[in-house]
Amino acid sequence: MPASKDLDPYVSARAFYGAELRRLREAAGLTQDALGELAFCSGAYIGQFEAAVRQPQPELSKAFDQVLGSGEHLQRLCRLARQSKHADYFADVAELELLATTISQYATIHVPGLLQTEAYARGIIRASLPYAAPAQVESRVRARLDRSLLLDREDAPEFWAIIHETCFGILVDSGPTMAAQLTHLRDLAADHPRVVLQVMPSSAGPHPLMGGLTIAMTFADSPPIIYNESAHTGQLIEEPALVAKYLRSYDHARAAALSPKASLTLIASAVRTYRP
Repeated sequence: MPASKDLDPYVSARAFYGAELRRLREAAGLTQDALGELAFCSGAYIGQFEAAVRQPQPELSKAFDQVLGSGEHLQRLCRLARQSKHADYFADVAELELLATTISQYATIHVPGLLQTEAYARGIIRASLPYAAPAQVESRVRARLDRSLLLDREDAPEFWAIIHETCFGILVDSGPTMAAQLTHLRDLAADHPRVVLQVMPSSAGPHPLMGGLTIAMTFADSPPIIYNESAHTGQLIEEPALVAKYLRSYDHARAAALSPKASLTLIASAVRTYRP
């Protein structure tokens, strides 16, 4: 993680937030750990904000303002720094993906965003935002495709996805779009060194994660985090006991899913349904 003192505070709103947080903290004579104790978070967490690694958080910014006597200064900077090309409820997840060492996802209705093709992503986004202007749709499509570049980085996280078989039967956009998307999945499952795919067959019946999209992320220097999403909203879960329950549920879902080899066969079969 870069040292906060080495950052240029004017390169971005997030960097300026980090510089101001450090300036106010040092003016108050507090270490990162001391401020963390007063704001009920870890000193390492504050270090990530000051180094512009993590996106500022509204509730913590309010706590920092109260502890440091800075009025609403950090809260206002937080709103500026959190402007994102992603939906507001997903912006933190997109940032955390860049820091994760492993990402494990369960998807029930559509292919995970990191694995989507352009045409498939456009079809999903158009369906979820039926009244959005074309420019807004295209902005979201580009943001989603930019996220997928994460998997090709030299330090890419290990990505493990469990995709319910139902996803393959929901026609998104057109037959050719589905064929291209499933071919992309097949190729990733067969060749990508950092991606593992499993298919949850309908015959597996109910399981602990069947409620919706779930993402689990682990990190080298901080505790794991869970993200749950439903239509138009999402929730980050950091409470350790609840995170542990989700991780156990993911293990159960992984055990109920087809093996990666059998999943590859099923994906190839699904391709043929759209591309005889």
